[in-house]
Amino acid sequence: MFEKKPEGSSASSPTQSGKGQRLFRHSGGWAALRKRLQTEPGLRVIDTGLTSPGNINYLTSLGHSIFLADLVEDACSTDWKIGVDEDDKPILNVDGFLNQCLEFSGRTFDVVLLWTTLDYLPEAFVVPVVERLYSAMNPGGQVLAFFHTRMEGEETAYCRFHLSDGDSVEMQISHPYPVQRVFTNRSIERLFTKWSGFRQFLAKDRVSEVIITR
Repeated sequence: MFEKKPEGSSASSPTQSGKGQRLFRHSGGWAALRKRLQTEPGLRVIDTGLTSPGNINYLTSLGHSIFLADLVEDACSTDWKIGVDEDDKPILNVDGFLNQCLEFSGRTFDVVLLWTTLDYLPEAFVVPVVERLYSAMNPGGQVLAFFHTRMEGEETAYCRFHLSDGDSVEMQISHPYPVQRVFTNRSIERLFTKWSGFRQFLAKDRVSEVIITR
């Protein structure tokens, strides 16, 4: 089974936003997480990227359920702007965003495919999203997150991620959202300070990978 957030968001549909060049990328983080998904049936998974029918089919074929939340698409809409501050920067409705995009009705989860989501979210959403995921995950639950190590360059293009049965993920270039910030290892650890485990995977393409354990 899979579930998606309620209709009514202004985000573009997957067929509109997912067209673009596809690249295969070796992922040590995915390779490690895939082993758990293949050996533990019945897990609940959150995929925070653009909807991928392949991801739905892959995860449900292994006996897992999946909740879809296109966080960057939704966060970059104008729906959440409720005013501006004294510096003319937008004031955002954080609670409204969380309640529409990450409302789980008391359900808890075992795996989160966070991808590069935190690099693109408006600043006001970053900490609340991590806190909401923490409260919605079971002990021992794991988050797979990617982080860019620089603000600009071809590798910073916003992508849809497609899972594979091997050690790679397929990246499909999507909307030209800019990277909002670069996280250092220390800032990632501070962001996930409540969590119990932190495993980093080395990469050669200026994108770091981390599995964080609840």
